[in-house]
Amino acid sequence: MSEPRQATQTRSTKETSVTVSLVIEGSGRTEVSTGLPFFDHMLEQLGRHGGFDLSVAATGDLAVDAHHTVEDVGIVLGTCLARALGTKAGVRRFASTLVPLDEALVEVALDLSGRPFLAYDVPFAPDTAGLGSPPFDPQLAEEFFRALVTSAGITLHVRRREGRNTHHVVEATFKAVARALRDAVRVEGEAVPSTKGSL
Repeated sequence: MSEPRQATQTRSTKETSVTVSLVIEGSGRTEVSTGLPFFDHMLEQLGRHGGFDLSVAATGDLAVDAHHTVEDVGIVLGTCLARALGTKAGVRRFASTLVPLDEALVEVALDLSGRPFLAYDVPFAPDTAGLGSPPFDPQLAEEFFRALVTSAGITLHVRRREGRNTHHVVEATFKAVARALRDAVRVEGEAVPSTKGSL
C-alpha cells in the first residue's frame, strides 16, 4: 500500500474534549494523555500491540466521573478507525486470539462487519477497587469497547477465560483486542471481503 491508512478526529462537548490520531500502518508508537494514568497505559497497549501509531489527548470532567472521558475516547478512536479503514478493500476482516497475562487469559473474536455489536463477558464485582489515581473503574473497559465498536462498525466478542488480578484481566483484554485488530485490518487482497460488495 503506497500511503498509510490514517485519520485524525476531534470531538468537543460540555463534558470532554478529545483528539485522536491513528496510523494503521504504524510502528506501535503511542502518545496518550487522558488524565487517567491507568487508562493511558491501556491505550498504549492498544497502540503498541495493534502495531498502530496512536495519539490521544483528552480532557474531561474527571471530578464528576471518569465515564465521560473513557466513553468519548472510545467514540473518537472508533471514528478514526472507521475513517482510516475507508472501504475496507482487501482487509482480512475476521480475526480471533487468546492472550494470557500471568494468571489471566482473555479470548477475543472480531469482524470488521460494519455492524456494531459487543458481547462482553469480563465480569468484575461491583465493589472492585479502581486502578490508578484518579481511579479507573475496571467496569469502564466495557463502556470504552462499546463506544469503540459502535463508532467503528465492528462486531466484537470478548470473554475472560481465567483471571483473578484486576490489572492483569483488564490489560489482557486490551492486548487481545489489539492483536485481533492487528490481524483483521491486514491487507491481503484487493476486493472488499463481503458477498454484498461493501462492509
